[in-house]
Amino acid sequence: QIAAIRRSCGDLVLNVDSDTILAPDVITRLALKMQDQAVGAAMGQLAASNRSETWLTRLIDMEYWLACNEERAAQARFGAVMCCCGPCAMYRRSALVSLLDQYETQRFRGKPSDFGEDRHLTILMLKAGFRTEYVPEAVAATVVPNSMGPYLRQQLRWARSTFRDTLLAFQLLRGLNIYLTLDVIGQNIGPLLLSLSILAGLAQLVTTGTAPWTACLMIAAMTIVRCSVAAFRARQLRFLGFSLHTLI
Repeated sequence: QIAAIRRSCGDLVLNVDSDTILAPDVITRLALKMQDQAVGAAMGQLAASNRSETWLTRLIDMEYWLACNEERAAQARFGAVMCCCGPCAMYRRSALVSLLDQYETQRFRGKPSDFGEDRHLTILMLKAGFRTEYVPEAVAATVVPNSMGPYLRQQLRWARSTFRDTLLAFQLLRGLNIYLTLDVIGQNIGPLLLSLSILAGLAQLVTTGTAPWTACLMIAAMTIVRCSVAAFRARQLRFLGFSLHTLI
């Protein structure tokens, strides 16, 4: 990726994963957003090209819709999408070139760090003072894992990237909208609280022989509310089935 950027000569650079198919108008729609010189990067909307393959690929397709049309769309209201996803993202070349040395030599806890490149590059772009945007009309379809093993390995890799780059993002938050502070904190505290709830529930079950019904009902209620809102906004009842994703 770095070698390709250094050899490029255009004003804009399009990053596409090898297993991704672009809609015919993706480049046009992203380039229109990049006409604003304050924008350093813009990403398109992602979908699973193999959605109908298994029950898991159907869930991941819904996960992508939610990540794009809830999380990224909300962040874009403040010009600060926190991760322009690798399968389909356009960058301003002049901004990229100025960041390549930092990008290439990134380290975490003293060791070279080359995972989660899309999130890291987005954070560097924001630190440099550029806006990052989401373009829902620019649709790209990418192959997603169709079984649990590869999916969980992918999620672990992404989680490492999220937690690592949150440390970089904290330096940005003072200059960004308060919503983005809440969003970043929620992304990191949410999984921790869920893990603690599960561990506390298991401890209660072992020590008292009673099930933690209050916590279970609370988690179920939050899941149903989230999926119902998604089903309403997308006008698709299939999002009610996304409740299964909470178990995963």
